[in-house]
Amino acid sequence: MRTLARLLAGTLLLCIAAMATAEDYPTKPVRIIVPFAAGGPADLYARFLGQRLEVALRQPFIIDDRPGAGSVIGTDAAAKSAADGYTLLVMSNTQTVNESLLPNKPYALMRDFVPIAPINYSDLVLVVHPSVPAKSLAELIALAKSRPGKLNYASSGPGTPYHMAGELFKAMAGVDIVHIPYKESSQARTDTLGGQVDMMFDAVTTMSEFARAGKVRALATSGKVRSSVLPDVPTLSEAGVPGYEAVLWLGIIAPKNTPPDVVRRLNVEITKIASNPGVREEWAKQGAVAMTMTADEFGRYLTDDIAKWERIVRISGAKPDK
Repeated sequence: MRTLARLLAGTLLLCIAAMATAEDYPTKPVRIIVPFAAGGPADLYARFLGQRLEVALRQPFIIDDRPGAGSVIGTDAAAKSAADGYTLLVMSNTQTVNESLLPNKPYALMRDFVPIAPINYSDLVLVVHPSVPAKSLAELIALAKSRPGKLNYASSGPGTPYHMAGELFKAMAGVDIVHIPYKESSQARTDTLGGQVDMMFDAVTTMSEFARAGKVRALATSGKVRSSVLPDVPTLSEAGVPGYEAVLWLGIIAPKNTPPDVVRRLNVEITKIASNPGVREEWAKQGAVAMTMTADEFGRYLTDDIAKWERIVRISGAKPDK
């Protein structure tokens, strides 16, 4: 009986300790690593989320931008961090693409991380510099076919949604355009705006204002339906590449073995933010759509997205050095 009593007491103490951890977390600043450049969608929404988590959880959420190598540098830094809930990572479909595009990277997404929650998704927009003599997607495809290997497109690096959107376009439209990879989306965007590069797939949340200002010509968006921020611009599917779809989505993950109660607490708080009507309205004006899932649902979403992009990498022939 005494042995049983001790076991029951020990179990009770463990349960109480777990509950206390969830209730007390966080007790110090939390770092959010962003493996992409400052000023891009991942950085902007990480700051948006961090500010609101600070209010909800009463501790600073510090944004740590670590761009480079198509998100590998920052993601590897997060993978090697302590699994205590005080290091989080912003991810996008860049990381799910990299599972097949970069098989020799120093981490594996589903082995070394635990999913916490999605944030949002947004369409991409295909823009060309005004010097490119194409006023529609059909004209661009015809131009590219008449000049194989002469036109180029910018991206923020191999495996990023901007790169894979271009590779998918090449494969589905049957065109030969050259990939020009940059270290940061801001650099790719600047050179596209300046005419050093012919075109770019970019997030509508960042490029739409330049399109409306006439600094680039928006030819098509990448979603299933037209973007609410560029309603006059057709989708690629309706403008000449049937079935085309590619979006940029963002989420939060943490190093493997982060305490489950901390994962649940963060999922609840992030879901509250993404479910807030005011937040959803603000994001919709920017062209972003809130995503909400449990941590387990987000994990299944990641697994499915890895499989989806593995097929696209194989079909498109995309390479990490392109």
